[in-house]
Amino acid sequence: MWTADLPPVKWVAKEHIAVLGAGLMGHSIAYVFAANGHLVSVTDPDPGALASLNNRVDGIFELLEQDRTGAGTGTIIAAKSLNDAVADADIVIEAAPEKLELKQSIFDQLIKETKPGCILASNTSGLPIGQIAAKAAEPERIVGTHFWNPPHLVPLVEVIQGAKTSLSVVEKMIKILTALGKTAVHAKRDIPGFIGNRMQHALKREAIALVESGVCDAETVDLVVKEGFGQRLSVMGPLENSDLVGLNLTLDIHEFLLSDLDASETPQRLLRDKVMAGELGMSTGKGFRSWTPSQAENARTSMQNHLVQAAKDRLKKRKN
Repeated sequence: MWTADLPPVKWVAKEHIAVLGAGLMGHSIAYVFAANGHLVSVTDPDPGALASLNNRVDGIFELLEQDRTGAGTGTIIAAKSLNDAVADADIVIEAAPEKLELKQSIFDQLIKETKPGCILASNTSGLPIGQIAAKAAEPERIVGTHFWNPPHLVPLVEVIQGAKTSLSVVEKMIKILTALGKTAVHAKRDIPGFIGNRMQHALKREAIALVESGVCDAETVDLVVKEGFGQRLSVMGPLENSDLVGLNLTLDIHEFLLSDLDASETPQRLLRDKVMAGELGMSTGKGFRSWTPSQAENARTSMQNHLVQAAKDRLKKRKN
């Protein structure tokens, strides 16, 4: 059910969720909640983003072969202002650009405009929650909810507890996200990059270093990951694997290997030079690797198909 106006009766079945931002992340987050029966109000300062919201969310339902008008599907409201979107919200999820001052301003306004007890969450992918909440009058209400892109296909959400975030807020968010079918994890310390991005970029740092030092080319790095340890990462995490092979073996390897791994505290010269040269990746035809338009499209399609099939499998499993 889609509408641009508030329903005439108060929504009582589930929480009212407000999403601030109708862009790449915002419209997908709105789908996640609406697909599970929640009332969702979305606002964005860009009128075009709001105008296309309906069609883009419908596109997700079609992609995942779901009935967007079926029983149990919530309503999505395109709200013209932040005040309209959050007035009666139980949870607000901010999905604005990654600019600290902007987010601080938004949360300062949210404290004033939302009802007492409304949970205020930021979808930041790396800004510390404590900094976002630094100027807010009620920082205990502010929590991080880092949805991984795209939220309608990737199950993980990192729930980040800031230094002043109430534990009850964290626990409620994890409970609600889990009920949506998401994999919600608790980041107990508010550190840059949280959990996933720290591991992801630690791998990227070493990958770039291997190419920069002439050990191998970029194609080989990617091949080693995809055809080697990447084969088991989706079913066994790194610490599970350490337990599997034995911590004594892991310790032995770390004794001689860790001191030789890249420990750069700033981005490597190779990465900086490529950005300065305009070699930005698939969008420009060259990054660490060279890409024809068809190769880039095939890579995107392959990734999309993989994620869509995995999402469909999860939905089917939840129904059974």
